[in-house]
Amino acid sequence: MNLKDFIADVPDFPIKGILFRDITPLMLNGEAYKYAADQFTKFAVEKKANVIVGPEARGFIFGCPVATNLGIGFAPVRKPGKLPREAVSVSYELEYGKNELCMHADAVKKGDRVLIVDDLLATGGTIQAAIDLVEKLGGEVVGIAFLIELSDLNGREKLGAYDILTLITY
Repeated sequence: MNLKDFIADVPDFPIKGILFRDITPLMLNGEAYKYAADQFTKFAVEKKANVIVGPEARGFIFGCPVATNLGIGFAPVRKPGKLPREAVSVSYELEYGKNELCMHADAVKKGDRVLIVDDLLATGGTIQAAIDLVEKLGGEVVGIAFLIELSDLNGREKLGAYDILTLITY
């Protein structure tokens, strides 16, 4: 299945000069959405993942179906102040400032085999922060899966030796 057929290009969004890749048409098509989730699920099985982690919010959209397909847990990565129990956090650099992501302190156990799932690999900053959280809790990141990779932003290089699956590359 050619998943690019289900991605809408939106010029000048959110600002002039940006070409936004809208994934909502893919999500609206049950067959395409299921196909993407099934590809991520196969990757999770190959990697023997026992926990799926996804950054908000689109990592939830693609990670939760994988966890459900496999009957394993899903751990959300959130912005500060969004998790109700004890959390760990990491700060990371953005082009113009800093950001922070958090995860429940009990979301990943030492020795867990974690697959991180998200919609987009751009510069890799958010995913590197998610990796840092998983590893801080003692988990092993066995793979990272993305619906879309924007190859010209070189995020893959930032993520080094991690095994990466992307379903669409621009």
